[in-house]
Amino acid sequence: MTGFPSGRLVDQHGYGVLHAELGLATFETHLAAETGGVAPGHGSFYDSGPGLAVRRWCPPLLGLEPHCAPARYLARRRELGAFAAARALLRGSGIGGFLVDTSTAAPGTAGTSRTARTSRTPGAHGLTSPTELAAAAGGRAREAVCLESLAAQVADTSGSVRAFLANTAEALHAAARGAAAFVVGAAFREGEPPGPAEVLRAAGHWLRRRAEAAALPLRRITGRAAPPYEEPEPVLVRHLLWSAVATGRPVQLRCGDPAPLEDFLRATVGLGTEVVLLARRPHHRAAARLAAAFPHVHADVGPRPAETLAEAPFAKLLFSTGAGALPELYVVRARAFTGALGALLSEWVAEGVCAPGDASRIAARVGSGNASRLYRLGAGEGASC
Repeated sequence: MTGFPSGRLVDQHGYGVLHAELGLATFETHLAAETGGVAPGHGSFYDSGPGLAVRRWCPPLLGLEPHCAPARYLARRRELGAFAAARALLRGSGIGGFLVDTSTAAPGTAGTSRTARTSRTPGAHGLTSPTELAAAAGGRAREAVCLESLAAQVADTSGSVRAFLANTAEALHAAARGAAAFVVGAAFREGEPPGPAEVLRAAGHWLRRRAEAAALPLRRITGRAAPPYEEPEPVLVRHLLWSAVATGRPVQLRCGDPAPLEDFLRATVGLGTEVVLLARRPHHRAAARLAAAFPHVHADVGPRPAETLAEAPFAKLLFSTGAGALPELYVVRARAFTGALGALLSEWVAEGVCAPGDASRIAARVGSGNASRLYRLGAGEGASC
């Protein structure tokens, strides 16, 4: 790959991986869910683009030949054990720095549904913490604190609406001292924070919904200790987001189409907080345009660097996998990124668009340097440029 840096990548957004051993069907279910689909009724999800990518890149990291049979690959995975297999895969991914979204229910992008939401829940569903992920990967990991999950944790210990809001503000500022960023699902059009009365009403409604869900007969039968996840009211999410902006920490916005966020982006110019758009297909290009339009806005480079690099300055784009549950996803998405960016930069060099040194600098920025700068990562958490 022409000009690609020797340093390891920094993944600005992902989740933990599963501790558990996985059978063939379970692995396929997770693979399908984490890539936005479901296992087919006929045939196999291994016979798909993501399935072929796993079969191409992951078996050699476990001592097997590329494209070996899925049953053989899973047998080798079980033979090594979940930790050893994850260790080999993560260390072979080329990623040295991770920002880990520790959502307690990994809410999907607003307005969309994800079949794998609860599969990412740390602890209860056996996902690694940032510390555990870093140890397995032989790299560094920092937490991206999910605002919805922080609110849910505070709600469990707050006796009234006003106590909940006061405790949430305290918890948010405490989290800002150690987190690399905040992350939230956002799909609203308002360009200003909600008023106090709105916030009180929204918080009260959400807390009542949580209490009603906690009282369901199924809960009494199962004896589950924590209330089921209930996404906060949109007004409450806006309040949390503006509160996070006030801390000065970077804020990541999980979004489908980022266009509805333009008023918010315009309103936050000059406040000193960097905003990162984590768009979903096919909206990465639109996110890159917004990154180019606003000085404090950055965007995920997405799966097609040729599109986003054409729209935004190179210092505004950052690599991420969005991977979770399966360490294999870190491998294949890192390979896809380096392959796509390498092909693009090689083409640019061949056509005289840039010099080899420029290609190396661009790759280093997008792959690790921009994230190291934006999230103030220390030495060893990914190459900087």
